[in-house]
Amino acid sequence: MTSSESGPLAVIPDSPVSEAIRPLAESIIDHAALVRNLGRLRSTNGAKFMAVVKAGAFGHGAVETARTAVGAGAEWLGVATIEEAVELRAAGITAPILVWLIDPWCDLPAALAARVTLSCANVETLTAVASAAARSGVIADVQLELDTGMARAGSTEELWGGLCAVAVAGEASGQIRVSGLWSHLAMANIPDASSIDGPLKAFERGVASARAIGLTPDEVHLANSAATLAHPETALTMVRCGASLYGIETVDGESHGLEPALRLLTRVTQLRRVPAGTGVGYGHRYSPARDTTLVLLPVGYADGVPRSLGGLAEVVIGGIRYPMVGAISMDQIMVDVGDADVAIGDEVVLLGNPADGEPDAAEWARIANTLSHEILTGLGARIKQRHINVL
Repeated sequence: MTSSESGPLAVIPDSPVSEAIRPLAESIIDHAALVRNLGRLRSTNGAKFMAVVKAGAFGHGAVETARTAVGAGAEWLGVATIEEAVELRAAGITAPILVWLIDPWCDLPAALAARVTLSCANVETLTAVASAAARSGVIADVQLELDTGMARAGSTEELWGGLCAVAVAGEASGQIRVSGLWSHLAMANIPDASSIDGPLKAFERGVASARAIGLTPDEVHLANSAATLAHPETALTMVRCGASLYGIETVDGESHGLEPALRLLTRVTQLRRVPAGTGVGYGHRYSPARDTTLVLLPVGYADGVPRSLGGLAEVVIGGIRYPMVGAISMDQIMVDVGDADVAIGDEVVLLGNPADGEPDAAEWARIANTLSHEILTGLGARIKQRHINVL
């Protein structure tokens, strides 16, 4: 059949949009905000600063954030695992690093080769570290953790004396060096001083008993983000800040002027006009009461958007908030924009700055009944990171 018999062939029009490649979703990390947050935290006391960059720096990029934190004056970095520490060393970061999830079965030789500081909370782990150090021909840098009321990690007060005695013997044999003693606070988010009085006294007892049997730690540290802001008496020689560094307010009922350092953006990839009563998404959990325009966003729960946000959370398009509607899918979200003039390719703010009227991680957390920490650390691998204002 010829074209004349079948009618004229369709002509593909020129694309009306830019051909520049853009990710479907990206998180923009503002390092200037990280630096400002670090400065605000540091201004509360004269202690050394440990920037906690575990879990990919709370979803902000561990290597990039660590470089900025050290460049802004952080003396230490904190991570959860040996693998996280080795990643920083492989990137050329030489600052002291404390690793606190350590047990006898970890890759201790890799940690010793990377010259990182290992937290020990029981005799079994401490002796494993000392043995690995002896085999490697190095002196392991160790910090001992005391439980002061969290009933989570750390040595109990009853076992603390025995742990310290083993540490003294390890120093005498040249296998380890105890550079620090530390603990963690369970309720520093409560501004009332009574929330940290007992733990602070317990830690002071632990430090005194450790010194009494011969340990001479350079660092004694207790304060986390909330304590750094609300309880300056806990600063001691160093503070450890993670959440607050990224703009999460950690003290109940208080704001300390911290700035979200991460913006999560996507774009409109489809839109359609639908009549009132149209069932939307899985289970038809949403049906508009009027004729409306629905837009599709190419992100979902696989990217860290909690399913519980469906029908409750909002996004920002062109400076205006619109509701997420229907069930959030693995990689798609529907938004009802009513009669607004929205086009394919328009930028959509999922997470931004509440000062600009945008949702932030705290807003999502309230809806999902969780923490900002979980929102940020849950952002998926498909989301590309873009770092701006890097030192």
